[in-house]
Amino acid sequence: MSDHDQLLVVIDPVARRMDGESVRIAKDVLRGGSEAKICLPDGPEEFARALARRGSRRPVVVGDDRALLRAVGLLHRDRWLGDGALSLVPVGTSVQLAHSLGVPAGAVAAARAVLDGAVRRLDLLVDESDGVVLGGLTIPALRSAARAEASVWHAARSLVRTLVGPAPPAAAPRHHRLRVEADGVVLADLDEPVEAVTVRAGPDGRAAVVVRRRAAPAPLRADALSVTVSGPDFRYRADTHVTGPVRTRTWTVRPGAWGLTLPAA
Repeated sequence: MSDHDQLLVVIDPVARRMDGESVRIAKDVLRGGSEAKICLPDGPEEFARALARRGSRRPVVVGDDRALLRAVGLLHRDRWLGDGALSLVPVGTSVQLAHSLGVPAGAVAAARAVLDGAVRRLDLLVDESDGVVLGGLTIPALRSAARAEASVWHAARSLVRTLVGPAPPAAAPRHHRLRVEADGVVLADLDEPVEAVTVRAGPDGRAAVVVRRRAAPAPLRADALSVTVSGPDFRYRADTHVTGPVRTRTWTVRPGAWGLTLPAA
């Protein structure tokens, strides 16, 4: 039996809790078409140990987008991504990133793609602390972070109103003063408020950068190999994670840095 047929199937504990039936189906399909070693880690540390002990087996993750990101991050830091390929069976409620990368929906279709698909090399955004971005990042970290902050402020205002009377109105939304550089070219500087910055790895080995400025009706767009953002403390949303605050961060495109098994054309 070839190495291609020897799989290490790491099943994320969240997937087992959320959708045990899809996990069972994925295991049955993978076992039926390969020599599959099944790992059932109970948490992130066991998840990492299972991947580290993969040997010559091809790693397959059964889980959601967070499990995919965890696996890619671990394998990147292990300097394995350039030589190998990762496979995924998406199970869970947050699988939008996986589907956007081309992984099929449904346990049967995704497991069949693991067995019969082809490896596609994809670009990766990597920061100076070895953090990875598969899809894209946004500054500021809108929505989820903003909702959490709004909930905190609502609770605080309610408490103040109860204790000392009416609270002052909520502060207006903040705009960031950031310096944004694409391959050393300044797209925005600290003297001009920025509403949002988005960075995505494009299909041509470069990052697509969009800067929305408060005073300009049209956004600035650029393609670059590296993007640096600096300024007062800021948070950013990379794929599913909100990170920060940080004062500077540089993302560099690694063309074709990782392989994902997708349905054969």
